[in-house]
Amino acid sequence: MKNQSVKKRRALWVGGIVVVLVAMGFGTKVVTGEELAASTPVEFSAAEYGATEFPVVQAAVMKNAHDLALVSTALAADAQAAAEEYGVVEGTSFPVFSVSFTAVAGAADSQGIVPFTIDGVPAEVTVRMQTGPAISGTDLRDATGTIHFPDFTNQIEYQDAGAALNEELKVEVLSNIVAADLAGKSITVTGAFQLVNPASYLITPVDVVVN
Repeated sequence: MKNQSVKKRRALWVGGIVVVLVAMGFGTKVVTGEELAASTPVEFSAAEYGATEFPVVQAAVMKNAHDLALVSTALAADAQAAAEEYGVVEGTSFPVFSVSFTAVAGAADSQGIVPFTIDGVPAEVTVRMQTGPAISGTDLRDATGTIHFPDFTNQIEYQDAGAALNEELKVEVLSNIVAADLAGKSITVTGAFQLVNPASYLITPVDVVVN
């Protein structure tokens, strides 16, 4: 009787283990290599981002550009209304305006900043274009209203995206531009600027044509 009881308990114990193992098997999902790759976060590549997104940003800025004289006159009359009409506001940043103009370039400074005097722009407003080697600001990132902070993992990636667009600008647009050679020439510029200082526009170009 004792041996039979032991055998019975052992059978029940083994049976219980089998039930548990079977249940675990039904509850376990086999993950394929493709599914694992899809669920693994892709590391952000600034170089790839710049190469892919710069043509998109460039096309948008050129499509949405307004005459700089028109924008500057509107800003002088009512900055808030002008920002709503012609600008793009990304988050808490200053408004960014896509503009175009044709004017004679002045002498570039040592930082590659080229000044312009433009008909129709108030005399008290300074207009300059940056040509590098250092391109500052996030004008290109914020000009279209389609690139947002939640699109990125963190603030560093968001900043790197802006820098990547600036780097691609230097390759695609500014590589053949020598700032010192522009003085005295008629230049057609399409680009964007952030209204940080109402009396000073620093244009980040996306297209530069020497007439």
